[in-house]
Amino acid sequence: MVKKKVLIAEDYADVRTMTRIMIEAIGFDVVEAADGYEAVEQAKKHHPDLVLMDIAMPILNGITAANLIHQMEDCSGIPIIALTAYGREYVEKADDFGFDGVIEKPVDMDDLKNVLEAQLNGTPGPVSSASL
Repeated sequence: MVKKKVLIAEDYADVRTMTRIMIEAIGFDVVEAADGYEAVEQAKKHHPDLVLMDIAMPILNGITAANLIHQMEDCSGIPIIALTAYGREYVEKADDFGFDGVIEKPVDMDDLKNVLEAQLNGTPGPVSSASL
């Protein structure tokens, strides 16, 4: 069985590494990007099953990167979950910004697992770690 692939787009290497370790422990493969531009390129190259996208990143922010990924024919259906430390206002506006859900930082393992499993194992729809 082929493992599902998650793209992590996060500019802080330590946060990216910790998130990768958690995702791999849950049982998914991981592709990494350090900025929004790299996230778009990695999505084109790897066609992940889900993207975890930091909102505030250099070169290209997460909102713009998410919208560009959704515009790509091969990637238009990929769920994109915002990773944010900005709090409740982004949880409530996630859909407006083109995200399929939100995970608030610091990332909690149980919240991450619940959101990933909901999106990748058949219960689509907006999700948020704040609502879990």
